Amino acid sequence: MVRAGNGEISRQAHDPLKIAAAYIRVSTDDQIEYSPDSQKKAIVDYAQKHGYIVPETFIYMDEGISGRNTKRPEFQRMIGAAKQKPRLFEAILVWKFSRFARNREDSIIYKSMLRKQCGIDVISISEQLGEDKTSILIEALLEAMDEYYSINLAEEVVRGMSEKARRGGVLGSAAFGYHIENGVLAPDPDEAPIVKKIFEDCAAGKSTRKIAMQLNEFGIRTRYGNRWDNRNVEYLLRNRTYTGKMHWTPGGTKRQAHADKITENTIISANSHVPIIPEQLFRTVQERMSQNKRKYAGNAHQEHGMMYMLKGLVKCSACGYTLTMSRRNDGVQCHQYARGKCTESHFIRITKLNRLVLDQIREDMGTGNFITALDGDSEISEDRYGFLKKQLGRVKQKLDRVKASYQAGIDTLEEYRENKIRVQSEMGMLLEQIRDCTPKVQEQAKEPHKVIKSNLAILEAEGIPEALKNDVLCTFVKKIEFDRKKTQVTICYKI
Repeated sequence: MVRAGNGEISRQAHDPLKIAAAYIRVSTDDQIEYSPDSQKKAIVDYAQKHGYIVPETFIYMDEGISGRNTKRPEFQRMIGAAKQKPRLFEAILVWKFSRFARNREDSIIYKSMLRKQCGIDVISISEQLGEDKTSILIEALLEAMDEYYSINLAEEVVRGMSEKARRGGVLGSAAFGYHIENGVLAPDPDEAPIVKKIFEDCAAGKSTRKIAMQLNEFGIRTRYGNRWDNRNVEYLLRNRTYTGKMHWTPGGTKRQAHADKITENTIISANSHVPIIPEQLFRTVQERMSQNKRKYAGNAHQEHGMMYMLKGLVKCSACGYTLTMSRRNDGVQCHQYARGKCTESHFIRITKLNRLVLDQIREDMGTGNFITALDGDSEISEDRYGFLKKQLGRVKQKLDRVKASYQAGIDTLEEYRENKIRVQSEMGMLLEQIRDCTPKVQEQAKEPHKVIKSNLAILEAEGIPEALKNDVLCTFVKKIEFDRKKTQVTICYKI
């Protein structure tokens, strides 16, 4: 195989076909000619003409993600596949180098790693490069131009959004309670009364957690279809948009506190749309929440400094979230219940929970049936499980878009069938990976007895620091599920 002066790859007739991967990326600022389907078609055509095969499993696609950083799920999955031995593919085909990265530093690091360590070339099918030394300068110039374009575009976008904010225009999606009508926020007839009721309940003394639980009981969901929690409610109650004011901070702010959302350079446009909440009610609610913050300030974040044997290990059987220390420091409660998102209280005194766990460990030793999460299988564990679930949600949305394209007459029946099979295949792979994250039951385990027996005495001894007990327990326990209704615990072991 040789690279011709025009950037194309020429092969002898007897050369075998080689495997290549395709990387496709589309960000929100791209034009229609850079759509995922357009990029894929161009890459497949190029591969067929230049002696490459691009299997469907080696087509990686990130949609709506900027190329200025490498925190892209499919990009990282592709890099992981490229590092495998033996080599899975010999080249990565992209529409333009800007699809691979728009940050010169990232581009140089990853291209160098792929070419030198993995023997995999990154080929732009629309930017002609040869193998002479001049091509190095051309490729560097293309990368610099891509980065300049990205930075300049970002500055122009901020400038345009700032001007739109000064005129009271809508930036981004509408807040819960509003919809966009002719470019202006207008009260939503279904959601606006809910917003008003939330403010009135808070002003009357109802806590954000109770408001969240009430919304969930009535089947009301957030703008994104999720259950409410106390943070969602507080964010809504702090939002000045409901008083008819539009606010936007150029460049955004990394500070997450609600009080810091308005900074010295924030643009505020009054009377930009119809208010849902009177200004006086909004002020009353802000004062009420500030009073509550001051009232409970002494109890804030005590969990972080309070150490106990089971810290970070016990999970709620209803929602799967961690049980954390209560304000009284005498028991633990489901973190999501405290936020109003879980409907079942799992409060239990810590002394009682300690005894339940120790008794269950002894019982597991007696029966020999240990629910285990083997290190080799669950290195991925909860973080990996959460990531896969999010990916599955995106794939389901992709399947909906495929169906919508067919119904709108954009795709033919044959194209719809092919796209549906492709997406369903991707969904099947994800479901299989999710199943692999599930803990496994190890029958008649013998080795755990030695480890547990040597540490059980430390866990039951008095005078041993709780931090040490927690460290010891974490050496052989992955997680503990507490079921309050049955008053029992289920332990998942690491060994």
